[in-house]
Amino acid sequence: MADLSRTFGDKDVAADERERLIRRVFSKVAPRYDLMNDLMSMGIHRLWKRTMARVAAAAPGQVIIDLAGGTGDVAARLAGPDRVVAVCDPSTE
Repeated sequence: MADLSRTFGDKDVAADERERLIRRVFSKVAPRYDLMNDLMSMGIHRLWKRTMARVAAAAPGQVIIDLAGGTGDVAARLAGPDRVVAVCDPSTE
């Protein structure tokens, strides 16, 4: 079995090459990320994001960190004038 940390698709690649290839994929899809999710999930991703934000029940005074927050749409749902919300994502695009 291939070492998954050194594969990209069906190719064996060096670890640094794998990271570069993954970043390139994320950079290419970033401008159309939400559209891509709409098409792949038939819009259901928007429902689960709304549900997640409701269940998280952000409260006044909280500091919320959205790791791998992508486009920030979940963080936007958690935001409010009485709390701090930060998005951290490795893809700057």
